[in-house]
Amino acid sequence: MSAFHIDTYAIEHPVMLAPMAGVTDRPFRQLCRKLGASYAVSEMLSCDLSLLKTAKTQYRMNHDGEPGPIAVQIAGSDPKLLALAAQHNVDNGAQIIDINMGCPQKKVAKKNCGSALLANPGLITKICARVVDAVNVPVTLKTRLGVDDDNKNIVEIARLAQSAGIQALFIHGRTKAQKYQGNSEYELIAEAKSTLSIPVIANGDIATPEKAQEVLTLTGCDGIMIGRAAQGNPWLFQQIRQFLEQGTHLPKPSQSEIIQVMYQHIQNLHDFYGSETGCRIARKHIKWFLNGPAVTTNLNPITRKLMAINSAEEQLLFIDQNLLRKAA
Repeated sequence: MSAFHIDTYAIEHPVMLAPMAGVTDRPFRQLCRKLGASYAVSEMLSCDLSLLKTAKTQYRMNHDGEPGPIAVQIAGSDPKLLALAAQHNVDNGAQIIDINMGCPQKKVAKKNCGSALLANPGLITKICARVVDAVNVPVTLKTRLGVDDDNKNIVEIARLAQSAGIQALFIHGRTKAQKYQGNSEYELIAEAKSTLSIPVIANGDIATPEKAQEVLTLTGCDGIMIGRAAQGNPWLFQQIRQFLEQGTHLPKPSQSEIIQVMYQHIQNLHDFYGSETGCRIARKHIKWFLNGPAVTTNLNPITRKLMAINSAEEQLLFIDQNLLRKAA
């Protein structure tokens, strides 16, 4: 296991956090970086600059207190608008721009954005070249294997991207049509990696240290991205790093540690979003933590009670009285 660079930015080790809309906000990125992720990318931002003043966009553009490099993901299908969005984000602190061509969700694809773009290699070339020319920071690309099983064109896309000036390629091992069903395929990621000189990072179905090692060995990639497996288990980053470096397993976090980290994360969500929104957003994180793979005790009854709480103050008080004190 070794460090690598995205242009001039050193990435200390290959275990990275994948961008996930509605999940990888600033508090979650901070948590994952603290617990071992070497790199994190923001939730995707629309290239529609008319949305800049919306609360959602303002939250997604907030990187206060985050360790660098600050990587911002943008989404769209118009090369000119994407270039303008890239420039705006660089002006507001982005050190790396990532272009989203991997999101398979219907509301994104119907606008010919995200993974829908994989059906149009010519447009992909124009987008990559236009964004690269528009900014003086590295530009990366997040993508998938292709639109569907009959059109897995990632090797072609990879070559076009590198030729257009893309500095790193992040590949999810599924097609647009698969969304998150079925299993990731790594053979085509390996083929794409073998044809490129830029870093390639594999993504998809990496949920254990052993799987991380398997994917790195199979693909020859420079790094891996952890997505859904980090929900409720942000310790996975340091567990994978330990296994890759030492071949040994770190002890699983104690229930006391899990509850304490969850409590601190919920406080961070309340501080970031405000009490009302923070309390609502915290619910899904509570569910992930308390029902996640790191927890060995059945906490479903407590989870259900927490889901019904509508006050940020009561949310923290309940956790303190019913979980923290009992776990101490």
